[in-house]
Amino acid sequence: MHPSTRDERKVNDGRHGTLLTNVHEGLPLRPKSVLCQGFYSYYHYFCDGVADMGWGCGYRTLQTLCSWAQHRLHNMHAQKEGNPLSVHGIRDIQSALVEMGDKPETFAQSRQWIGSFEVCLCLDYFYNVPCKIIHVTKGSQLEQHLPELSVHFQSWGCPVMMGGETDNSSKGIMGVCEDPPALLVVDPHYVKDEKNPATRASLQEAGWVRWIEIHELHADSFYNLCLPRLAAS
Repeated sequence: MHPSTRDERKVNDGRHGTLLTNVHEGLPLRPKSVLCQGFYSYYHYFCDGVADMGWGCGYRTLQTLCSWAQHRLHNMHAQKEGNPLSVHGIRDIQSALVEMGDKPETFAQSRQWIGSFEVCLCLDYFYNVPCKIIHVTKGSQLEQHLPELSVHFQSWGCPVMMGGETDNSSKGIMGVCEDPPALLVVDPHYVKDEKNPATRASLQEAGWVRWIEIHELHADSFYNLCLPRLAAS
């Protein structure tokens, strides 16, 4: 599947400023690769002025997935109902996890990170989007789960959140290639630079958006994958 050839776009959602969209577009395709379908905004460190460097990557990947869900749901329902959805900020996410009973009250306003399980909870809480969690006991076993990821992108088209143990850097997964085994990763660790605004090309050239070979991941780290299940109609 080839990504759409949409011109480079930015979205201003009001509360989070101007964000690049679909930052994986333009990367060379791999043979038999399968990509996410739809529209998302790229959330990353400091994109909204919150200094979350070192702890906010999970929230940023969640926000990227939320933006994808928001756009799809808006196209499906909200536009007709006149009830546009929004992407919640980090503090809103923390408050929601406290309200759900998943976190203690001390979690709100903290710098504690979140992983794939919390992303699953929040997508359901904010958008009624169910998710499946795939637990990969070791990175060395991740390759055997690639066919399931391919089916996910073919069937649902939803981006995926990936978190880990020793490799605890959150990753947005926007595509998969089974041969050679690789994941198309959108990395939330890029720090916004007001003097040198990012473009799709600069993010890709710097490696913030790239194909990552499976052997580059931590062989002994467990990984959790959050697969949203939101149909196109």
